[in-house]
Amino acid sequence: MADSVKQTVQWFPGHMAKTRRLIKESLKQVDAVTMILDARIPESSKNPEIDSLTRDKPKIILFNKADLADSRATRQWIEYYEARGSAALEVDCRSGNGLNKFRPLVRDVLKDKIRQNEEKGMPGKALRIMVVGIPNTGKSSFINRMGAGSKAKVEDRAGVTKNNQWFVIGGGIEMLDTPGVLWPKFEDPEVGDKLAFTGGIKDQILDTETLAVRFLAVMRDNYPEKLAERYKITGFADKEPYEILEMIGRKRGMLISGGEIDTMRASVAVLDEYRGGKLGRITLEWVKNDI
Repeated sequence: MADSVKQTVQWFPGHMAKTRRLIKESLKQVDAVTMILDARIPESSKNPEIDSLTRDKPKIILFNKADLADSRATRQWIEYYEARGSAALEVDCRSGNGLNKFRPLVRDVLKDKIRQNEEKGMPGKALRIMVVGIPNTGKSSFINRMGAGSKAKVEDRAGVTKNNQWFVIGGGIEMLDTPGVLWPKFEDPEVGDKLAFTGGIKDQILDTETLAVRFLAVMRDNYPEKLAERYKITGFADKEPYEILEMIGRKRGMLISGGEIDTMRASVAVLDEYRGGKLGRITLEWVKNDI
């Protein structure tokens, strides 16, 4: 069965090594760092290496795609980061929801820097913010929204931005966009799975059916009501994930010659519908006391 296949996700294009160097070199030019996370997978969508590189700068954490995440979990994550000294917002960069709070938050976080600039006779000096995040978290959508015309390149797939780019977003704030960065190796295979579920890993390097089966295992254990509602299936609590995939394919009439279920077609449908929010608001990672 497909769920017996074990894949280790490792994706580290050469431009990502270059990005680490660019971030190190650029940190001295900025006053703060905005880290964009996927609200559905806040831990898996955080690059621990970049988190370490930028640890000495004030941080603003944006939980993007909050409209696709469980709002209860997002509130817990915001409280978690605020308790550890970072400012945090839940936003949806595509619609712009929540972004009206960003500029005031920047000025609050950097109020000491603003005061220092005024004391030095530079009251209008721009506040410079570095934007970091792994592929597909929404950095370019964020900058385009904030810039009201800035032309950051946006596509709904991983690994689009390749070079550092500066943008003026108004309100005395400038942003440095950086390419999305993943770490060289996923020590925890579940991290790779979650990134792949949400589209943060290029589909071309993964087996779609295996990925869908793993996703259905998570849904069966954590959001069974969402599966039942979306696919009109019942009695799957004790089923293997591959069997659930077959149930979905059969229910949808996804059959090929001889009446066999087209599990590949069903796999594509399940993943696309999850990423498009059609399964409802789902968070795959909740705050734990030991993180």
